[in-house]
Amino acid sequence: MHFQRGLQQFILNTHLRAISNTSACCIYPKLEEKSKWNYVVKEAERVVGYPTSFLSLRWILNDEIANVATHVRKLIGTSHPLLKIAKNLILRDEQLTWGLIVLLMSKVAGLNSNFSELECDRTADILHSQRIIAEVTEMIRTSHLIHKGLINIDTDDEDSSDLNFGNKLALLCGDYLLSTSFHEVARLKNFHVQEIISSTLRDLAESEFLGLRDKQNQTVPSKPLPVQKHITIPVDLGVEPFELKHILGNMKAEWTLRNILGGASLLGKCCQCSLILANHESHIQQLGYNFGQSLALAWQASLDKDICKQKTFSLVSAPVMLHLEHDPGFYSEIERVLSSKRDIDYDFIRKGVEDGPALEKTIKLQDEFSQTALDVLENFSDSESKTALVNIIKSL
Repeated sequence: MHFQRGLQQFILNTHLRAISNTSACCIYPKLEEKSKWNYVVKEAERVVGYPTSFLSLRWILNDEIANVATHVRKLIGTSHPLLKIAKNLILRDEQLTWGLIVLLMSKVAGLNSNFSELECDRTADILHSQRIIAEVTEMIRTSHLIHKGLINIDTDDEDSSDLNFGNKLALLCGDYLLSTSFHEVARLKNFHVQEIISSTLRDLAESEFLGLRDKQNQTVPSKPLPVQKHITIPVDLGVEPFELKHILGNMKAEWTLRNILGGASLLGKCCQCSLILANHESHIQQLGYNFGQSLALAWQASLDKDICKQKTFSLVSAPVMLHLEHDPGFYSEIERVLSSKRDIDYDFIRKGVEDGPALEKTIKLQDEFSQTALDVLENFSDSESKTALVNIIKSL
């Protein structure tokens, strides 16, 4: 009970600070990088009315979530990745609040019809249904992160019992969030929105079946093919056909596909759904999708460029894959890991990445998707919410 009340008070204080902040968001002061990012996010939250993290009062006060928090404490002292995921969710370390992006896009586009007082939050000119979509975005994304915390367990491991408990908790918690999110979507009674949100689950599932896996079931890159710069990824994977055999092995295209399926399509489609609910025309809805997808890819590239500061990292991060494009012979290290089932030599891979052009290429990749997102915003008139999105993109 003390833990639950303390967590509730922490979230309440966060909400009150964000709501009381009324300074303009057009220009942010010269602050340290992290402080500048926090300032940009708080200003964006002020524009939409309140913080949009999954850890909002509405869900923190829910008995099921409180019970999950209590059970997670039992994993303290183990090496289960669910602990790190829970910490990042609570502290919001390196987390871009996607629900916030959905609401900002909703305000940028505005409302294309007259809605009743019951349907619209007049203090922020956002539909209550759009706020639900923002919460659904956070819930689906959070459930995916939690499900990715499942690990393979060696029965000879002395901590196997605790690790198995962590796996069960990750599975049940992720499933609970998914079922709750689709229940919320069903209550909107919009078949088009239900169909699109359902397709995000298909995309997330498909992202887990691309390419090879190591002994811990973590994804590894495909064997590099000769660079083919003309290969592009369709904007809408659910509609436009593409040949998977031409993408896997072409490192930039493979990275893009993995991350579109693994999350970028979720943000894009939720932005699209928020504009559907506001009765916008199809070409405006498509702009919402394009913006969300591009911003998510730019954010992922900004995270990937910092892998050399991490003890362990994903082998399908942009610097590793772009280094394989530069030096295909480097793939022999990954093949040795797959064939011998030995642990990954992260120091060796990190040194190879640092000695090549991959980090510089990753920055260019981020700039490319950031510019695409900025270009989409040029289709909308200037507003406080548009400025907030521009500041977010430029602060990545």
